[in-house]
Amino acid sequence: MTGLGNLWRQSARESFEAPGFQGDLAVDLVIIGAGFTGLSAALAAAGQGATVAVLEANTVGHGGSGRNVGLVNAGLWLPPDDVCRALGEAAGEHLNTVLGGAPDVVFDLVTRHAIDCEPRRAGTLHLAHAPKGEAQLKARLAQMQARGAPVQYLAADEVAKRTASAAFGGALFDARAGTIQPLAYARGLARAAAEQGARIYEQSPVTGAARHGGQWVVTSRSGKIRARRLLVATNAYHQPLAHMSMPSVPVVQYFQLATKPLAANLGGDILAGGEGAWDTGLIMTSIRRDEAGRVIIGGMGSEAATHTNWAERKLARLFPRLAGFEIEHAWSGKIAMTQDHLPRILRLGREGLAIFGYSGRGIGPGTVFGRAAALALLSDDESGLPVPGVDMYAERFCTLKALFYETGARLVHLGAARS
Repeated sequence: MTGLGNLWRQSARESFEAPGFQGDLAVDLVIIGAGFTGLSAALAAAGQGATVAVLEANTVGHGGSGRNVGLVNAGLWLPPDDVCRALGEAAGEHLNTVLGGAPDVVFDLVTRHAIDCEPRRAGTLHLAHAPKGEAQLKARLAQMQARGAPVQYLAADEVAKRTASAAFGGALFDARAGTIQPLAYARGLARAAAEQGARIYEQSPVTGAARHGGQWVVTSRSGKIRARRLLVATNAYHQPLAHMSMPSVPVVQYFQLATKPLAANLGGDILAGGEGAWDTGLIMTSIRRDEAGRVIIGGMGSEAATHTNWAERKLARLFPRLAGFEIEHAWSGKIAMTQDHLPRILRLGREGLAIFGYSGRGIGPGTVFGRAAALALLSDDESGLPVPGVDMYAERFCTLKALFYETGARLVHLGAARS
């Protein structure tokens, strides 16, 4: 392995740089976190004529937005019936509808703002890793088709043609979805928001946030921002703030490895249609190609030798011709995974919201949740939020839950490496 780190940082054609924040500033909306959620919110609010400031502790897309797989999915991990059971029929169907249309929102923004992020709307394949996975997919298929979603079940022979692998028993194909270069998309959102007048600041970690005199006062190491409205959009990368506590949510690691670009005669038939893919395993595996022809494989777990060895062996099992082929990039990120795999919008007193818990589905949900939160805050009307806001949220044993996923990943990957 050459160890070149995060592929998305090396290949992003969108660039964005912003100064650090200094001084004293008053705006309509202050946003903490420059990922998909915060940047989508900034773009929407600035487009409404509001004054907006975004404070990012590192650089735009530093967190999960610049480390994820790049699948623009429609919906959540949960099947739509499960969403309705968790939220109630009306709220559940509203969320299903909003997220079913999330790829439309993402690809519309990409087109409207000419974001150079390798967009490809060729659908996704949810792959059955075992017979029980086939049953799960067929149940999900019925639920999605009952709601009019353009999905279809593909038999094993068709899946083998599309993936160039005989490892899967079947797949659910969703024509609404697609792939992007995620960091380039985040940077493009930042550029578009700045063009609309939003002020974005990098290397500006927030140290505290509290209400004083009917407004939010957000402090950093070098200044202070006053705003009537606040959005916290830090998700799995939240840092402690003075005068504000956020609920603990289990944080799961997800790693990815990318091959060198493959010549057409070696890899041209692997996901030749451009679909992104992931499987039904509890310890999930994702597979996709990028525009340069790399095969990118990912799985739950930290970026440790155990997982790297597994990924190399997994790649060879899926595509025997790639056995021993050099891995060029390896990187990892963090996922905030709520107990029921549903995102949450937490009210922070008056005129403040925090969004978290995408459970690995950050691109579509982050984009639509961020936009909806900005419009709700500006209008003082929560009726357009994808999920109802809550006044409190708590989970127990978050560290143990995170350890469960990491241990499970290690055991699965060690077992696969020895088989």
